[in-house]
Amino acid sequence: MSGYPDARFLTSANRPDQFVADQGAEVAFAGRSNAGKSSAINAILGRRLAHTSKTPGRTRLMNFFQLSPGERLVDLPGYGFARVPAGTTEEWRRLLEAYFETRRSLRGLFLAVDARRTPGELDLRMLEWCRGLGRPVHVVLAKADKLNRELAARALTSSREACGPDVTLQLFSARTGDGVVDARARLRDMLGGQRSE
Repeated sequence: MSGYPDARFLTSANRPDQFVADQGAEVAFAGRSNAGKSSAINAILGRRLAHTSKTPGRTRLMNFFQLSPGERLVDLPGYGFARVPAGTTEEWRRLLEAYFETRRSLRGLFLAVDARRTPGELDLRMLEWCRGLGRPVHVVLAKADKLNRELAARALTSSREACGPDVTLQLFSARTGDGVVDARARLRDMLGGQRSE
């Protein structure tokens, strides 16, 4: 059962002046365009709110969702997809910088990484943005169902080494549901709420 039965879409933004009011608490979700970020969001919320597509790079705006009064989830634009025009990539960079530099309500970051890959340069840059603000980062190693137990353990170890000891990590599969309860609990912790499963 979803811990956020009343979750709903609020607005999309491609400029800082379109962000929702900087009040309450929010957690941002980031990840490469093909890392399974939208599927992870939907699995954690128990609802299909984030748009999923077989074509990477479809999340081109910053999408704000209300989870409950005063609590939000922010789906950040996917990054690192080669077919996105260079100008669009630069716009996203400026938008994300403005977001991380101004949002007082930001409580933490979820970073979706394909379990079959080690966190890359752009993933680590997102991590550093939050680390510089003193905000916690939780990495979900998505699509873990595509790995056997030995490879999954290796992925967890290599990702922990890449991200550092101050970042929490977990294996995650939106398809099988593995790791959903733990990720949901981490989201609640960041928001500071106590929600039922």
